[in-house]
Amino acid sequence: MVYYFVSNVVSPPATIYVGKDKFENEELIKHGLESDVCAHVYLRLREGETWENIPKEVLEDCAQLTKANSIEVIYTPWSNLMKNASMATGQVSFHNPKQVRKIFVAVRQNPIVNRLNKTRVEKFPDLQAEKEEILKKQRKEERRAREEKKAAEKKEKQEREQLKWQKEHAYDDLFSEENMMQSNNQDRGDDFLDDFM
Repeated sequence: MVYYFVSNVVSPPATIYVGKDKFENEELIKHGLESDVCAHVYLRLREGETWENIPKEVLEDCAQLTKANSIEVIYTPWSNLMKNASMATGQVSFHNPKQVRKIFVAVRQNPIVNRLNKTRVEKFPDLQAEKEEILKKQRKEERRAREEKKAAEKKEKQEREQLKWQKEHAYDDLFSEENMMQSNNQDRGDDFLDDFM
């Protein structure tokens, strides 16, 4: 079971989730997304957000949800979590300690926890299927973007070729048989010079 919370201190609201116990957290560790930020709870970042620019208010909400009497709560990108067979269930380490940040929680603030608990929803998600679906959508979007870029490049190439052809053939009509005949003085009458003077 996974508990989902909505942090509405930002707009659009942020999604925070946590496993019911260390076994559920093990599944969250296994099936997290690159865009997730992890501490004792998980934060699903929205498009365009990075773990470096999480609003302070959202971090406070995450920290308040961890547990009573916490003093420092650490957080890191999901991809920085390191798990090996020698670790206990729910235990993790980090690939890069420089990508671990801390937030200080002086005291548990019940109004924040109560506000978040009002949004709590219990679900039994298929985390692997959920992750695969999100990754499938991301791949589809990336493929669409590549195809759009390729189509734009093809169109630009065609336009360049058209301009090149126009430059190379700009004077083709000038030397056509009809234009040459019109500018030829041989078929004019003897008095054509009278018009000139």
